[in-house]
Amino acid sequence: MTPATSTPRPKPVPRPTDSTRPYWDAAARGELWIQRSVTTGTYVFYPRTVSPFGAGDELEWVRVSGLATLDSYVINHRPAPGFEAPHVIAIVKLEEGPRMLSTVVGVDPVPEQLVLDMPLRVDFEPRGDMSLPVFRPAEEGEAL
Repeated sequence: MTPATSTPRPKPVPRPTDSTRPYWDAAARGELWIQRSVTTGTYVFYPRTVSPFGAGDELEWVRVSGLATLDSYVINHRPAPGFEAPHVIAIVKLEEGPRMLSTVVGVDPVPEQLVLDMPLRVDFEPRGDMSLPVFRPAEEGEAL
């Protein structure tokens, strides 16, 4: 009996909805866009159809800097479909304030290299016909 060979599974691809389409369209252009309250100027993330700041408030889509800091992370040692282990799953705090779940790339997945509050910048990983925001260490001189 010969061992079964398996074809590696691709990474999952998100399915945009009406409320998330502007986010994914921007990512496809290599830009990070999130929503901001028209009334308060406060940025919000995750994409939503209703403002968390009150019924009279509206949300607008705006391009943000793509700069962030590492807020928290876990090093995943169990390979998920399409991912190689270990990889870093992180909560990053955008320069504009909101936190988002993402992946940190371009750094060894070891605690010594993943310093909390380290400066990060957005990058985009092609996946199928889409691009997903990921974060990598910021270059020297990139301001936060």
